[in-house]
Amino acid sequence: MAAEIIPIPRAALHEQVAHRLRQMLVENRISPGAKLNERELSEILNVSRTPLREAIKMLAAEGLVELLPNRGAIAVELTEADVLNTFEVMAGLEAQSGELAAQRITDAELSEIKAMHFEMMAAYTRRDLPSYYRLNSAIHSAINAAAKNPVLTSTYTQVNARLQALRFRSNQDEEKWKSAVKEHELMVAALEARDGAAMRDVLMRHLTSKRDVVVQQLRAINANSKSSAKA
Repeated sequence: MAAEIIPIPRAALHEQVAHRLRQMLVENRISPGAKLNERELSEILNVSRTPLREAIKMLAAEGLVELLPNRGAIAVELTEADVLNTFEVMAGLEAQSGELAAQRITDAELSEIKAMHFEMMAAYTRRDLPSYYRLNSAIHSAINAAAKNPVLTSTYTQVNARLQALRFRSNQDEEKWKSAVKEHELMVAALEARDGAAMRDVLMRHLTSKRDVVVQQLRAINANSKSSAKA
């Protein structure tokens, strides 16, 4: 983590801190399994430990960090089984969101998604992964919101929180990133056509592809760790 001072507005301070920490976890500035150093984070975020601890509790409730007795908080590190189980649920939630959104989306909601897609394509052209991922995530959330089912949205938000860092890193593979962009183009087309079946299909394939990339990356990391341990 770079020792850069990041100013934060005083309003809703712990929520602002949670947002910044969430970004750091997603973008791998805090690695899976790493301990959250309160002193260092307080300096980086320019806040006292009270709002920082409240923010960490929020992230623990989301499943992004784990609170350990007498050891503080660590960034959650998912096993391969965790990844497979979570993506299995997430694929179903995304597919259902897409199908319902295609049936219920308003013209204004569709226009907003198309505008974000245009911005996301610009970020892809620049190979600006943080901006691309932020817009990508916003598009998926907007599709979920367009489904207009609060129970589905609540479940989606909770499960998706566990996968954000993994979904971010999956785009570091150039070919897979290119495929993901193509799938997003198909999503926009399916929404415009109000084609629920097509939307369900493309989102299911999109999540399955993400899962496969994430599992491959996880296996490569584990293989490298074992090789280093033997050296």
